[in-house]
Amino acid sequence: MLDIAEELHRWVEQGREFAVATVVAVGGSAPRQPGAALAVDSAGTAIGSVSGGCVEGAVYELCRQALDDGETVLERFGYSDDDAFAVGLTCGGVIDILVTPVRADGPARPVFGAALAAAARGEAAAVARVAEGPAELLGRALLVRADGGAGSGGGASGYESGSGEGACGYEGGFGGHPELDRTVAAEARALLDAGRTGTVGIGAEGSRCGQPLTVLVESSVPPPRMIVFGAIDFASALVRAGRFLGYHVTVCDARPVFATPVRFPDADEIVVEWPHEYLERTEVDGRTVLCVLTHDAKFDVPLLRLALRLPVAYVGAMGSRRTHLDRNRRLREVGVTERELSRLRSPIGLDLGARTPEETALSIAAEIVAVRRGGQGRSLAGGHTPIHHEGGALIALPARPQSPGGPGVRSGVAVGNS
Repeated sequence: MLDIAEELHRWVEQGREFAVATVVAVGGSAPRQPGAALAVDSAGTAIGSVSGGCVEGAVYELCRQALDDGETVLERFGYSDDDAFAVGLTCGGVIDILVTPVRADGPARPVFGAALAAAARGEAAAVARVAEGPAELLGRALLVRADGGAGSGGGASGYESGSGEGACGYEGGFGGHPELDRTVAAEARALLDAGRTGTVGIGAEGSRCGQPLTVLVESSVPPPRMIVFGAIDFASALVRAGRFLGYHVTVCDARPVFATPVRFPDADEIVVEWPHEYLERTEVDGRTVLCVLTHDAKFDVPLLRLALRLPVAYVGAMGSRRTHLDRNRRLREVGVTERELSRLRSPIGLDLGARTPEETALSIAAEIVAVRRGGQGRSLAGGHTPIHHEGGALIALPARPQSPGGPGVRSGVAVGNS
């Protein structure tokens, strides 16, 4: 749902009623991952996608039905060998889809509104919904923010969390079960901190409602960063590719004549500063990618010495193989270890035979995606390996219906949202 937050937030502000269908779990070669959503308003307008086209028509009708009767439903779609015209995934995968009506008088509408507003503003937040469990809990939601705040839809009771990380106020909860609220909030915060979307199974005792539950937690985090060092013509094409992939792109160069908005109109941010000095003071995380296109030892060496010691997702550097060998020698001389050097992607990009700036940017972007998703960069044609890799993501399809578990939490599906 949060993947279409900006448009849904407008719907909420306009007072529209709608139903949202969200992928809860996947198995096999499913085209979309948990968190992908399709929404339909009362006028029949649809946005988003849950399957890339395979079952959109059937899910659209489920949303219309949910708006009519106000019922939350969980539906499984899979491949049918018996009937070629059956509604199913032609790719052979299986997906579970949760359809939730968000009507004006719905108990969870305030939470959905707050979650969508936070996601639309680019704030880190997670919203949790019961996907399977007692009927009275379906359709309710709980919101957890990165700053420690939380709120839940439905009910009039409330309590303050004693987690020690600051009070987390709740307005009502999952059917008046404050202990369940605390359990779900803790699990949602853990997934939010990791920037992941997925399901959590809670046993009958842990749920405090006599039945096991499956809770979908959707995390929305700010876009990952791409920092491009070196304001050259190749950088302009890479900035466009980075924006296309959903990165917040910064261009950094010490030369003010080159690092200008006119040359990089697609950049989110342009910094005129020595690259290593900027990298020392800016915030990076495990999703950040660093692309060093400076191609000059006086910039490259101090920058890469720092970059290779940071907990970032990707460090790549442009240059010929001769430049690469000379740069590695210089880096060793300033104390960079072999283990640190092994993190460096140089020469940067995949071997596509690229020549132009745009082709080179595609080569670099393809390598970043391969590193992010665990791909090998080989042609899919003629191969027998899975198209969708599980590198960087944990993908599992819980059995339905789930058997009662013990107190506490069972692992479900956790899929990288970044």
